Amino acid sequence: KFDTPQPGPKYMSAQSGASPTGHAARLLFEGCRSLPLRYTPAANHRRTSPGFLTIIDLPYAPTTPIIPRRTQGTAANLLAALSIAVSLTASALCAYLEDWYSCAVILLGVITNGVSCYVIGRGTLQFTFPEPDKDSPSGSGILIGKDELVLLRGSKPALHAITRGQFVLDYSSKPQYLDIALSSTLLSIQFLAQLLLIPQGKLSGQLIFLGTFAVSAAYNSFLSSLDIESIQRAFLLEDVLHVGPADDALPRATMEKYELGTWTTMSVLALMLLAPSAEKGMLGRILDELLPNHTDLWGYWKAQVLQNIQDKIRSGSADSDEEFRFEFSSAEGYRPLLQLLYKDSHAAAEMYAQYRG
Repeated sequence: KFDTPQPGPKYMSAQSGASPTGHAARLLFEGCRSLPLRYTPAANHRRTSPGFLTIIDLPYAPTTPIIPRRTQGTAANLLAALSIAVSLTASALCAYLEDWYSCAVILLGVITNGVSCYVIGRGTLQFTFPEPDKDSPSGSGILIGKDELVLLRGSKPALHAITRGQFVLDYSSKPQYLDIALSSTLLSIQFLAQLLLIPQGKLSGQLIFLGTFAVSAAYNSFLSSLDIESIQRAFLLEDVLHVGPADDALPRATMEKYELGTWTTMSVLALMLLAPSAEKGMLGRILDELLPNHTDLWGYWKAQVLQNIQDKIRSGSADSDEEFRFEFSSAEGYRPLLQLLYKDSHAAAEMYAQYRG
């Protein structure tokens, strides 16, 4: 099972708004938790409930489907060969003891499981996602978690791969899947043979059969213990998004993680980073999603934040060498809390200057 039914984190696009995500977005989001921090809050920044913002730039535009380049490890191959060798040896030993029932059942198990593994192994693991229009501009958006945000910027194919991608097994026998039906029939025959013939064998043969059963169970336990999600996450980052050291001429994605002292600071910083590519009105919707406070005080502060970002970043003035600064006006009766919100906003501007520097 390659895609879990568990939904991914909520995604807010700076161009089109909220949309659901799936397994690929969850893999990426959970992988960001282990990233090293590039920046931490300054000593003068307010700290209440720290949050983490990961910024991912995705210049590479993947095409679907994508096939993993990895192969099975040496240890897994050796353990598989050992399990087969034990079963063949056990079958030969039963034949030497003239326990033909146990010999036949063990040999049948080797053949049926070998055929089944071959049939299942013929499937091609692929990563697929809906391809956007070729002329689609770059986009941006944000994955929202409990105490962490992941900001995505880059090509539309890369964003679609994260938010709408899925792992699938593709078989040449579709849609009938006759080879899979045949292997299922063989496994059913093997089960009935074990049920009917093993009681007819000698005690020594039955004990040998139980030994091969224990070896097979141990090997299956090893396969079940593999961290499939870690393998999928490595494939998603390296083969789909091209994160990591360059090994070819293709552009590489970058990931940077910031710790912010408050959720408010993190929300403002995320807004500033999304602003250059955001559609009209989307920054306000994203801010309301990140900070769902709708009192007059919060509304007053949000309006000032959005106005500053609109005037200084969306207009292009923030591209100059001049440091971005929020310019706030005070309102009577709201000063105590507003001063805290202003301080968080200025902290976000300082982190924004560090990011640009």
